[in-house]
Amino acid sequence: MWRKIISVVLIFAGVTITSYNLYWLNKGFSASSQPDIRPSDFKVSVETIQTEEIDKGKPVLGEKIGVLTIPKLNRSLPIFEGTNAEILKQGVGHFTHSALPGEKNNSVLSGHRDTVFRGLGNVGINDNLIVTTDDGEYLYKIRKVRIVDQHDRTVLVPKPKSTLTVTTCYPFGFIGNAPKRYILVADLLSQQQPKKHQAH
Repeated sequence: MWRKIISVVLIFAGVTITSYNLYWLNKGFSASSQPDIRPSDFKVSVETIQTEEIDKGKPVLGEKIGVLTIPKLNRSLPIFEGTNAEILKQGVGHFTHSALPGEKNNSVLSGHRDTVFRGLGNVGINDNLIVTTDDGEYLYKIRKVRIVDQHDRTVLVPKPKSTLTVTTCYPFGFIGNAPKRYILVADLLSQQQPKKHQAH
């Protein structure tokens, strides 16, 4: 009698444990096959990478790295490392992992159209942009104006020479989240060493 009862209990327990394991195995597989990737997750990973590069001489997220002067608008704007919402409230943001101003590649800057880049639509081909950092002063001349879709990532592609790409939302008078981007592409014309280096 007791043997039958024990056998039934053991069989029931085995079925329960097996069903429980199969349920969680299936749930885990479904979750891993359809990951929930959000922009915020990407931002965290970028910040983590940025922190790891402190020892390599790279700017720290949120650090002021220079000043962008737009002679056409008679305006000088602080440039900060990174382009998250908090940084763009302070000034112009430098896209993490794009080249630094003056380097041989594509340095990408971004700002809000209704704050730091108000009036940027009046800036165009042959106008100058000046970036000043601790490493020197860089004079750029705009050679192209582009209007692209908000998801167009070609503005971030590498360049064979020192290029400054400035981007903001477009149209300028649009209410809400603008669907396009206004892009200024400028080539490096000249550079000057900082005065502390010239003194030597």
